[in-house]
Amino acid sequence: MNDKGFEAEVNFQETPNLEEIADKPLKDEEIKPQKVDINILKARAKAIQDKENLKNLFVIIFFLLILGTAGIYFSI
Repeated sequence: MNDKGFEAEVNFQETPNLEEIADKPLKDEEIKPQKVDINILKARAKAIQDKENLKNLFVIIFFLLILGTAGIYFSI
């Protein structure tokens, strides 16, 4: 049987030194800020708002239908 990946020696007697690893950033590249177009952001915000408005409209119509149905049922 082949036990690949189990050859590593683990020493539990010493505390690992994680300070060296934590001090270095993961990427050495400089982070360059990207330009953002305000029109794209406005379009995204409008799309999200339209979707929420549509959901709210469906909920209101549903409750009005339930209320109307209950009113007709109890008036008979």
